[in-house]
Amino acid sequence: MDTHGKFTEPDTIRFERVLPGPITRIWEYVTDSEKRGKWLASGDMQLFAGGKYTLYFRHSELSPVPETPPQKYKDMVNGHSFSGTVLQCEPPHLLIFTWGDGSEVTIKLTEQPGGKDVLLVLTHRKLSQRKATRISVASGWHTHLHILSDVLSGIVPKGFWEMHNRLENIYAAEMVAG
Repeated sequence: MDTHGKFTEPDTIRFERVLPGPITRIWEYVTDSEKRGKWLASGDMQLFAGGKYTLYFRHSELSPVPETPPQKYKDMVNGHSFSGTVLQCEPPHLLIFTWGDGSEVTIKLTEQPGGKDVLLVLTHRKLSQRKATRISVASGWHTHLHILSDVLSGIVPKGFWEMHNRLENIYAAEMVAG
């Protein structure tokens, strides 16, 4: 499976990952603050339509590898946060929520035959048309999902910023070529 995000529309990117289940385990890593904090961001989330949430990103805590953010992300050295609204929640299969910039994220989970693995499809819609934003979002989700896969598989993740920086270069080259 290709792990790169695909722009299905100019303002929409989609990622697919097959993760070691069961589905209830993956759902917990998407919705539980402590578990979500191991791969994305911690923070309470009211799991119903109209529910509020706040995400606290602490990229330096996603891996034991010490690193410093690149210059353009120096303002995130101590983390950052934003709040939003849950638009739809159907445990353990679907979560749709607003993102800090007014865009929307959909996470859909589907049990694979045999029930051991779960297909996670993450779609981020209503993205800014700014190339820099699309590159950052693509490389950010790619990095976070890679860390999720590592955490679920018992692998120590690489440093967030090292992966993110490498992926920004790849996504930027793909956008120029495409």
